[in-house]
Amino acid sequence: MKKIQFLPLASESMGVRSMCVFIKTPDVSILVDPGVSMSRRWGLLPHPQEYRLLMECRERITQFADQSEVITISHYHFDHCTPSFTDYVWNFSSLDVAKQIFQDKVVLAKDARSHINAGQRRRGWLFKKMLDASIKDIQVADGNVFTFGKTTINFSNPVYHGEENTTMGWVLMMSVDFDGERVMHTSDVQGPMLDKTLDLILSANPNLVYVGGPPLYLADFRVDRQLIEQGIQNLTTLAEEIPTVIVDHHLLRDEAWRDFSKDVFTAAQMRGNRVVTAAELLGQEDRLLESKRRQLYEDNPPSTEFLRWTKLSREKRRTVRPPL
Repeated sequence: MKKIQFLPLASESMGVRSMCVFIKTPDVSILVDPGVSMSRRWGLLPHPQEYRLLMECRERITQFADQSEVITISHYHFDHCTPSFTDYVWNFSSLDVAKQIFQDKVVLAKDARSHINAGQRRRGWLFKKMLDASIKDIQVADGNVFTFGKTTINFSNPVYHGEENTTMGWVLMMSVDFDGERVMHTSDVQGPMLDKTLDLILSANPNLVYVGGPPLYLADFRVDRQLIEQGIQNLTTLAEEIPTVIVDHHLLRDEAWRDFSKDVFTAAQMRGNRVVTAAELLGQEDRLLESKRRQLYEDNPPSTEFLRWTKLSREKRRTVRPPL
């Protein structure tokens, strides 16, 4: 593409949980899903190396927010939307950080009252309550189209966060069009797992699509393996039909993801298309730190100060920066 800039800012291949990207056309600059987070894995808090990348990604998102006129929110999970409270354990967030990101922006966000589960409804309500005075304008994005000059931003109706009727709720997919080029961000469709979601992506006919793959690391634990295999099968179809597929997010939380996804890469190669991670799109090596957390702790033991911080109470840790 020559007319639309598509720049990943944070993702699993860049060492954190996120699908945040910066999209720019001659008409408008858009920050998509400005969240970044971590999670406990194998009973371990993130390693100091992960926290350093979390800080880097948080700063990068804040910097590109300054350059953006529009911010979009596909749903209210904290790896997609920065919370307005202080949390140095999982999100490196605070009210000041959230205000800095959303100050004077046009925000196009998932409806917090319709097609939403209870947890995200509360998060959406809190988001608006805490940041409404800082935001220039906030509009419901679900199923709507917004025009900025010759650029259009198209949002899908809510689609499932992975499998049908999942307790995880719904998300919005979005595409940006300018002068014959189209990029698409599909958020947490997890493959997609559902054929109906696959059909929506294919019917949009994007030049580039950013997809969160299925959660292989949860197979036979929280997600049926058959659903994960369906997600890979549908991802393979995307690789056959779309010139550039960026695959990242849930799928990359498992070290074996490339072996599991070999059909996806083969399908793209046979059609002259390409499949890359967000890091690879930027010419960088993948940094899958979460999937290597146990090894990180073994090979690079944290300092005494950091280990002392991990022993603080849960609430105290949230308000104290980890010593890195």
